[in-house]
Amino acid sequence: MAKPHVLVLPLPAQGHVTPLMELSHRLVDHGFEVTFVNTEAHHALVVGALKPAGGASALAGIHLASVPDGVADGVDRKDISKLVDSYNRHMPGHLERLIAGMEAAGRPKVKWLVADVCLWWSFDVAKRLGIRVASVWPASVACLAINLQIPKLTEEGLLNNKGWPERDETFQLAPGIPPLHTSELPWNNVGAAEGQPVIFELFSRTDRLSALSEMVVCNSFPEAETGALKLLPNVLPIGPLSSDTEFRKPVGQFLPEDNRCLRWLDAQPDGSVVYVAFGSFTAFDPRQFEELALGLELTGRPFLWVVRPDFTTGELSEAWFDEFQARVAGKGMVVSWCPQQQVLAHRAVACFISHCGWNSTMEGVRSGVPFLCWPYFAEQFLDRNYVTEVWRTGLAVSHNADGIVTKEELRSKVEQVVGDAEIRERVRLLKDAACRCVSEGGSSNENFKRLVSLLSE
Repeated sequence: MAKPHVLVLPLPAQGHVTPLMELSHRLVDHGFEVTFVNTEAHHALVVGALKPAGGASALAGIHLASVPDGVADGVDRKDISKLVDSYNRHMPGHLERLIAGMEAAGRPKVKWLVADVCLWWSFDVAKRLGIRVASVWPASVACLAINLQIPKLTEEGLLNNKGWPERDETFQLAPGIPPLHTSELPWNNVGAAEGQPVIFELFSRTDRLSALSEMVVCNSFPEAETGALKLLPNVLPIGPLSSDTEFRKPVGQFLPEDNRCLRWLDAQPDGSVVYVAFGSFTAFDPRQFEELALGLELTGRPFLWVVRPDFTTGELSEAWFDEFQARVAGKGMVVSWCPQQQVLAHRAVACFISHCGWNSTMEGVRSGVPFLCWPYFAEQFLDRNYVTEVWRTGLAVSHNADGIVTKEELRSKVEQVVGDAEIRERVRLLKDAACRCVSEGGSSNENFKRLVSLLSE
């Protein structure tokens, strides 16, 4: 009998699209019909980035669909609060019409919605249409645990009812969960303060899970998040997620991957390359950008640096950057985007300078790469604390009095991370644990089978 038709719906951001696309590939491998829904703007990016790989046909059985997001022309698409507000108001109706349109066109009836927890409004749409719901939490379970504790943290006087801290202190929910300073709460570190109410609602509405979702899975594994998973035993870890063991299947990138970097890595010695990537949102002002560039040069090590077209705010001197690239040619490679999972798994990579988005963090853990953490926003400070305080698989950069990470600080921390044999050993042990979890008989593999079994009903 044919497996049911599953509609997969991520929050439209790279760190959410990637794990849900990986999960979609796995579901297709198990015989499900999968329709993957993006906003029209992000759908166009994914299709555009796929063109060099053979277009949407490269997705091997995943149907791509899109809905309008209601974001007005001229709105800054880096303003996450405005985007989220528009998604919440406009996308539910469009999603309903998409589902009706697919059925009218003769596609099989959608039996299950597998949705990003951050799109909690979609659970209500599914319920209205008689569609069953399973959900995916794409960030750390520790972050979800903090979200679900917002009422308790408010009651205890740590937060006011708008999510702002009442006390300047570090708190820890439970043993094994990273401590977090109240200045680094995820919902208070996403853009300008005026957008905070929308973001706070996004984080606090995760309590919709228990009411409407029949199963919650996450991109994690027990050895990584023992404490958080004890607090939330109903959240099933199925990670670290990947689309396939060779990382060949496309995972919904918004920018085309520059595969030349893989050939460049092939020519580098084992464990020599500093890989630098800050995800899809991080932006540096020109001063910090230049300091980062000079710091990479100062390490004297080969480096692979991902510089998106929108990576800098303000006017960076193109002549200066051209001169820098000419100076480091042969030693360093700069690309606008890359196949990160293949890069991290490459024998030449020595360490990962990262913004600590959870997706990147899990990819680095699975590949056994030490971290130099440089978080930018949201829950990335919590993820950094996993690396530096719980797993102890890397270090974090420190900013000077002007808020700058200097070139000397970068060089010093790179040398410490790469040269620390104890860090390397802890990295290896965590990688081995991750690999056991996703292997046949491992806990993540068994939990994935539970999801497959549920979606087959």
